[in-house]
Amino acid sequence: MLQPAAPAKQEPSAAERLRPLSAYSGSLGQRVYQTLRHAILSLAYRPGEILRKPEICEALGVSRSPVADAVARLQAEGLVDVVPQAGTFVARFSMQEIREGAFLREAIEVAAIERVAAIITDEQLQMLRRNLTVQAALVGDGDIPGFYAMDAALHELLLSFTGFPRLAQVSETAWLHVNRARQLILPVPGRVQATLAEHNTILAALEAHDPAAARKAVQAHLRQLVTYLEPLERDRPDLFNPA
Repeated sequence: MLQPAAPAKQEPSAAERLRPLSAYSGSLGQRVYQTLRHAILSLAYRPGEILRKPEICEALGVSRSPVADAVARLQAEGLVDVVPQAGTFVARFSMQEIREGAFLREAIEVAAIERVAAIITDEQLQMLRRNLTVQAALVGDGDIPGFYAMDAALHELLLSFTGFPRLAQVSETAWLHVNRARQLILPVPGRVQATLAEHNTILAALEAHDPAAARKAVQAHLRQLVTYLEPLERDRPDLFNPA
């Protein structure tokens, strides 16, 4: 006897994917942009998926204008593709962009960590230790999004310790496409534990005020990411642009 087909899995609604506008500050347009950007970077909207503007407008309680403006900004960042007569789609990953972003991020962070290792203060080291204590607690709780947020905060701290205020923004721009793709590997068993160990190695080098060891630790940490991402192009071709 034939069994009834299983019901198709229903996609989450826009309201379920988008953070409320009250979570952000700034103008209405800025807040709409921020919530859409967060949904794309966190993979709430998957690569290749269509963005249905009327649903987004309804979920956020806004008119089409701020949503259209936000989409234009996201298109300029390479996070969405606008296809005439077809719609707006979340951009698929590109290994070329990922490798380029990883290269730029490594160049920035290696130069930064060598500088920081020579000048870091006891107070700054304590800030890093506190961050890593929270990271360890989040790993123990299995809170991957929380760990991801503290991971980002750690790197921002390291860049801020250089004394160059624009460095974190430049690095974040370079890292944008890598940052989105890395969401795919954080749930991989053992990856967050390995990342935490890599962070502790960086901290140990800074505590020793050893620029060479700090450089080596940062390079090893950042290069691990691309190693994990490269097989995904083969295993999940639906998420990537054709080579």
